[in-house]
Amino acid sequence: MQPRARRGPPVPWGAPPPRPLAKVLVRARSLFGTPPPPARTSLPELPVALLRSELATPYLAAQAVGQHPDAGAAATAAMEQAVTQRDWWPADIWGHRALWHYERAGMELEATRAARLIGDLRSAAGDPASSRRYYAEAISEARDLAAEREQGLAALGMGRAALDLSAVTTARRLAQVAMELLERCGAPADELDAARQLRGEEKEVS
Repeated sequence: MQPRARRGPPVPWGAPPPRPLAKVLVRARSLFGTPPPPARTSLPELPVALLRSELATPYLAAQAVGQHPDAGAAATAAMEQAVTQRDWWPADIWGHRALWHYERAGMELEATRAARLIGDLRSAAGDPASSRRYYAEAISEARDLAAEREQGLAALGMGRAALDLSAVTTARRLAQVAMELLERCGAPADELDAARQLRGEEKEVS
């Protein structure tokens, strides 16, 4: 992801944040025999500006035939390219589409990563408050999947968001959690270095 931008006017996001505690609410309903709300079975059409872009071609082809894994992958690629260009609004739309398709395909790990990446892009765009809800969702899902690297990266992202919001103690605590998770799963050195730096340690020199 690109470095976080300076804070400025709020970004007009392409999609709303997820409902808080959605998973908990579904579980609670199941305990009391209350049926969950019906899942959204379709997506709104892409904005015209995105329909005309080259990035939309592979996505629309996969979507047209109901290939959710391919559509999710194409939307993720489009999101990542938009992020490199700091086009936050299109990136957010693509990210939410990737998340939706992965959920429809039952690809829980990919959906967890998509939620984390939405958190990353919102934090990079200068909206750390909004990003925290996506990181929290990613942490919860990654914990259920025993996906320690994703859980560690989401904790690292949430720690950075906390630091941007001047919650230094929380940021360092999350950095410690991230470092432990990333060390345990053998994550790449650059991810471990990022967690150490957020925690406040100097990078080791060999």
